[in-house]
Amino acid sequence: MVVKSEHTALYKQVYEYILTRIKTGEWEKDRKLPSIRGLADLLGVHRLTILKAYQLLKEEGHVYAKDKTGYYCKDSNYLSEKGEQPAIHSYIQNSHLSEIHREQTFYKFSAAVIDPTLLPNRYLSQHVKEIFDRYPHLLGTYAPVKGDDELIVGLSAYFQKYDKLYIEEDSIIVTSWAQQGIDIIAKVFVQGHDYVMIESPTYSGAIDIFVNRGAKLISVPITESGFCLKEVESLMKKYKPKLFYTNPTYHNPTGYTVPAEQRKQLADLAEKYQCIILEDDSFHEIYFHETPPPPIFSYDTGGYVIYLRSFCKYMAPGLRICAMVAHPSLVKWLIKGKALADNGTPLLNQKAFLFYLTSDRVRIHMEKLRIALQLRKERMEAALKNHFKWDSPGGGLNLWVRIDEEIDKSLLKNRALASSISYVPGSICAPHGRDIPYIRLSYSFLNELEIKNGIRELMNIYDFTAKEIRGRGAISGK
Repeated sequence: MVVKSEHTALYKQVYEYILTRIKTGEWEKDRKLPSIRGLADLLGVHRLTILKAYQLLKEEGHVYAKDKTGYYCKDSNYLSEKGEQPAIHSYIQNSHLSEIHREQTFYKFSAAVIDPTLLPNRYLSQHVKEIFDRYPHLLGTYAPVKGDDELIVGLSAYFQKYDKLYIEEDSIIVTSWAQQGIDIIAKVFVQGHDYVMIESPTYSGAIDIFVNRGAKLISVPITESGFCLKEVESLMKKYKPKLFYTNPTYHNPTGYTVPAEQRKQLADLAEKYQCIILEDDSFHEIYFHETPPPPIFSYDTGGYVIYLRSFCKYMAPGLRICAMVAHPSLVKWLIKGKALADNGTPLLNQKAFLFYLTSDRVRIHMEKLRIALQLRKERMEAALKNHFKWDSPGGGLNLWVRIDEEIDKSLLKNRALASSISYVPGSICAPHGRDIPYIRLSYSFLNELEIKNGIRELMNIYDFTAKEIRGRGAISGK
């Protein structure tokens, strides 16, 4: 029987059971797999669970189906009888978001990145020579593992000037994007079978990092009002988690912002239960009306909050600069993790970013960018009006759109891709892969006309798919 775990969806446990037998060669290529009914009886689960596992295996290319006969093994990653394949197995499980981004589509609603035409590319390119004149040995020098000293001073001054955050230079490490920061923190502080609290839904890249570390994920629902702090405390008390991952400001994917009063209480709970809070703040300056509350880090007195402030999304994505801020007692361990990751972010990137960060152009750029993004958000909301439901965010790059629970989400995604439309399915944003009725649409990468046309095409595909399923009786009462 499959061991039923509250931390892993049952169909995924069945999926792993089948995949293991395929990869080890126990079930050979082109072998007919057990029937849905037979495997359900063997494993003691519902037949729909087996069907869902088979469909996922088929979608990922591990099995194929023959009409009216069943499912068959498609391939094995291990040695075949002819010895054509090496006996190598990867321990990396999935990187769902990167798989979506590999799809070449025209209407790329999956990309939570900013249209390059809205970024200060020309300003930076005009001043490249000035950067090299100022640092003539730039390309012949490694950066310190912790980060370029000048940039760290600049970041500390920036936080103080614009955010009223007084951060000591000893507390700052420069990383290559927030994603690297999350990965370093996971490798430094999380081992297999450690409990990690994580929002539900949340940024799928973080889910994949912790899953690949072998962590046991504990879902914490996030709503428009933030968290239920009684539930957060109960989970901390029960499971003693090593870490709580959250992106509380213009949350990815929902757009929610956790209120200030909860942030202080979260910092207190982290200290009380000795649980590190990993605060991912990648959209801090992308607000449309009011500035966001101070970060959780600003309330931390015990040294239990690690703050990631990425500048990649809205200043210079190609430079991939993020500030990882932590108490000095944690910094010494994080530097070791950073050294193992890349031994230092490229110095050219840091000096170029420093040039821009300390220029007067920064504030002008941010003001214009916020206006442009707000217009694109409003264009997408107008195109979706009277068709879907969502909570309009006060900042960020995404809309978290509710769709019909009964619609075939895999079919919808495949039809959208066939029409050169990509989006992020809600299921990859759920810590345990739950099939939740949401999709994430990003409005930042396409211009207003492309948003209008792409959403219209997506709605046509959605209506056709929903009507087709209703006609088969799959969606009842509609």
